Amino acid sequence: MSKYVAAIDQGTTSSRCIIFDAKGQIVAVDQKEHKQIFPRPGWVEHDAAQIWTNVQKVTKGALAKAGIKHKHLAAVGITNQRETTVLWDRATGKPVHNAIVWQDTRTDRLVRELGGEAGQERFRDKCGLPLATYFSGPKIRWLLDNQPGLRARAERGEVLFGTMDSWLIWNLTGRHVTDVTNASRTMLMNLATLDWDQDLLDAIGVPRAMLPEIRSSSEVYGEGRGVLKGVPVASALGDQQAALFGQTCFAVGEGKCTYGTGGFLLVNTGETAVQSKNGLLTTVGYRIGEQPAVYALEGSIAVAGSLVQWLRDNLGLIKSAADIETLAKTVDDNGGCYFVPAFSGLFAPYWRSDARGVIAGLTGYITKGHIARAVIEATAWQVREVVDAMAADSGVALLALKADGGMTANSLLMQFQADVLDAPVVRPVVAETTCLGAAYAAGLAVGFWPDTESLRANWRKSAEWTPAMDAGLRDKSYRKWKKAVQRTMDWVDAADDMGDDQGTEL
Repeated sequence: MSKYVAAIDQGTTSSRCIIFDAKGQIVAVDQKEHKQIFPRPGWVEHDAAQIWTNVQKVTKGALAKAGIKHKHLAAVGITNQRETTVLWDRATGKPVHNAIVWQDTRTDRLVRELGGEAGQERFRDKCGLPLATYFSGPKIRWLLDNQPGLRARAERGEVLFGTMDSWLIWNLTGRHVTDVTNASRTMLMNLATLDWDQDLLDAIGVPRAMLPEIRSSSEVYGEGRGVLKGVPVASALGDQQAALFGQTCFAVGEGKCTYGTGGFLLVNTGETAVQSKNGLLTTVGYRIGEQPAVYALEGSIAVAGSLVQWLRDNLGLIKSAADIETLAKTVDDNGGCYFVPAFSGLFAPYWRSDARGVIAGLTGYITKGHIARAVIEATAWQVREVVDAMAADSGVALLALKADGGMTANSLLMQFQADVLDAPVVRPVVAETTCLGAAYAAGLAVGFWPDTESLRANWRKSAEWTPAMDAGLRDKSYRKWKKAVQRTMDWVDAADDMGDDQGTEL
């Protein structure tokens, strides 16, 4: 009897496998980081082969920690960093180039060329997305333009494209497929037809022969091989859509915010794809089997937890991510210091690839404690801007925020988030809802769980933070944050190679 469902979470900084029981509780976890490759300023790459090796290791590790065999798994689901782009050889299965990560800005010049006179909004009506370096389509085009002979091979179907879900499913099953949520992040899928759009393919310059088949988020794609031999591979969801699913946001208007490498707030808009007028993304939330697709509005923040990692790895101000809260608590406030981490430009609601990070308000009074607090507060302020944009699009004020992801362990951040939103922030018992969502979708596909109502019954509140900040202080601090954001803009200009702005040589 299969008593468990596994989820593989292929994230930006690590890969992990979590095994869940029928109540949605975690049985075992294994995790392994992979190398972050920075060939030039603004460029971010991953070794897809290393990631596949790590995925196999963490899957074995999780099974061993749970004390079970692969035959005890009813299914395995996959969730993944979304726009990260992998091209590989169909015959050998080997990547033809390092994966280009979603944070990478090398396509900025190409994105501006594609926009032409129409600008960022050129393709939004069809794909729901503004033209930005974030998405996969331009990354594919860049690789085809810059690797000799690659385009001809891609047109013959000898080179395949996939986001990380496709890469893992290919290695697990030999099938070349993706799901609607990941496809909706490429700029190549038509939101209405849920299929690759020939006009978009022609305009962006991507051959259809290299693209995977688009399937639903919850269905059996094939049976696993190797460590997961015979286990149905039964779901794929982009990480943020998986978190929406794991938070059981199945009703229109329900939403969540995931605090991870970046920050991502999604709200369920039902079977209607709502076009944003305030800098948000229209995306597919999920699709269960043959049921109609469910759409979502999303606000994407490029840098959240990765800013803490930067403080640890690049500046050495802390030894571990958990130390950020301890350091921040050595002071009572930010001392007037604001940190806007526009390392990859600004995402929602601005979409400014010319922006670069700033620390504003520095005086001789500022200590590393103030900087640590400003780092924590940066995530909360960015979420506040996205919440404001969602309220403007929907006309509905936020009543409470469901929070998940690794950063929710930081109580100082969660309290500050409630303060600046002037709304409660709620964390579920299982904060790792990205994996949980992938497991839920896989379990539904094979009948491990009967329906979405049974998943709702599993949801439990673990902690809640309520606002306690004076309204005047909140408004003043938000105004200062907005001023700091303005200071980031127009840093990279046409004289620079966008995404390749070098420092001055002495």
